[in-house]
Amino acid sequence: MSKQGDSVLGVIGGGNMGSALVRGLLAGDFSADQIVIVEKDDVRIAELKREFANVEVVSKLPKCDSVVLAVKPTDVVEVCGALDKSGVQQILSIAAGVKIATIENAIAKNVAVIRAMPNTPALIGQGASAMAAGENCSAENVAWAKKILLGVGTVVEVEENLLDAVTGLSGSGPAYIFLLAESLIAAGVQQGLTEQVSNELVRQLLVGSSLLLAESSETPEQLRKKVTSPNGTTAAGIAELVGKQFAEIIAGAVSAATARSKELGK
Repeated sequence: MSKQGDSVLGVIGGGNMGSALVRGLLAGDFSADQIVIVEKDDVRIAELKREFANVEVVSKLPKCDSVVLAVKPTDVVEVCGALDKSGVQQILSIAAGVKIATIENAIAKNVAVIRAMPNTPALIGQGASAMAAGENCSAENVAWAKKILLGVGTVVEVEENLLDAVTGLSGSGPAYIFLLAESLIAAGVQQGLTEQVSNELVRQLLVGSSLLLAESSETPEQLRKKVTSPNGTTAAGIAELVGKQFAEIIAGAVSAATARSKELGK
């Protein structure tokens, strides 16, 4: 018997995030014979079979009591129609903007639905996910979903109405960090560094600072103040950022992304 019992988990959608979740499952307590990947694109099926040699990859959903929905939001209702006949009992959906009620209404019977919002660092096992549980979920359903998401990073539980804010913060957040990286690299070049040198310094700057923040018991504010000497170079740079309303710009970006997430969810 496999480590999780005899139940089969169907991962519907073998794209970047779906395959990242499969990698996390295989690195954890799931064995290859407990997972089925469902993918409709023939080219992608071939790629998945090469990467996951011992995992079954099919184009049609077999009978599964547990399912991860990793399809495009526009495909969710159609997929749920097929799930209604598959014997599914619990669903973890990572389809952006698709509400729990939408999935529940698309399936005739009562099914435990958990909705989650991961982000792209999950592709390397460093994701930040938030999840919300539907009314039909038990503690066991929540623990099941959390275990899957922990395979690709960290996970927090929130109310579903806060998932739009999560989308605006951590869902879109990697793009904010990448834009910061672009801007820092360009700033280094403006000060006379080559693009190669500036690029290398900025990449390690972000990696090192992130690790320091993750491993420190101090707050971001405390860490910032420790590196900011009065009247020093860092203080001059921080003063420029404050003067240009850096915090307000970041808050505006998160607010705009949150508002757009709400619009898309209607």
